[in-house]
Amino acid sequence: MQLLVVGAGEMGRWFARESGAGTVAFADRDPETAREAAAAIAGSRAVPLDTDETFDVVCHAVPMSSTPAAIEAHAGKATGAVVDVAGEMRDSVAALESHAESRACASFHPLFSASNAPGNVPSVVVRDGPAIGRLRSALEAAGNEVFETTVEEHDRAMETVQAKAHTAVLAYALAAEEIDPRFQTAFSEPLSELVERLTGDTPEVYAEIQARFDGSTPVADAAAEIAAADAETFVELYEEAGE
Repeated sequence: MQLLVVGAGEMGRWFARESGAGTVAFADRDPETAREAAAAIAGSRAVPLDTDETFDVVCHAVPMSSTPAAIEAHAGKATGAVVDVAGEMRDSVAALESHAESRACASFHPLFSASNAPGNVPSVVVRDGPAIGRLRSALEAAGNEVFETTVEEHDRAMETVQAKAHTAVLAYALAAEEIDPRFQTAFSEPLSELVERLTGDTPEVYAEIQARFDGSTPVADAAAEIAAADAETFVELYEEAGE
């Protein structure tokens, strides 16, 4: 299987390694990034972003806001299947439906950074085909749990597990004051560790998540409700949270 990965960053390289492809080509708007990716993975090469070559599979591994345009621009280079690892399903699946034409196509979302692989990978299969099956099998063979979902179920879940969770952790980080570590509790210490993990990644990625999924407002509203609660209301909220 010949694979073209559009977007030679962390997730593009992860997909190239896990895909089971026989040969891999990387294309990126920064040619040096494509060359670096090709040098890091044996048997791969860099190609221009506007290459007129065709490949069995084209994978789009670009920021979620850029994915629809990337699919429109590069889906035609695939002879077998078009996929993405965008992290959202509404816009990417719509682009696959519009621009992948009769090709097999699917959207995969690794719920982890490449350094934390393997993990869970929800997928929406728009049109199934042999290449999609091979990719799914390769990802599973690498230790990932690939499961099918719907656009609506996926994006609704991302509002909670990404946008709301990130908002809660960042809000704690911004509100917390520096303390002697010996004061840490069984609750604050894990939160501090989550802050370190979250703020050690690429902020632009999290900005896109916040822009795409509604999470910050509900968390802010809940925090305001807790802050304004009297003792009786607090107990009610506490019990509600545990249900």
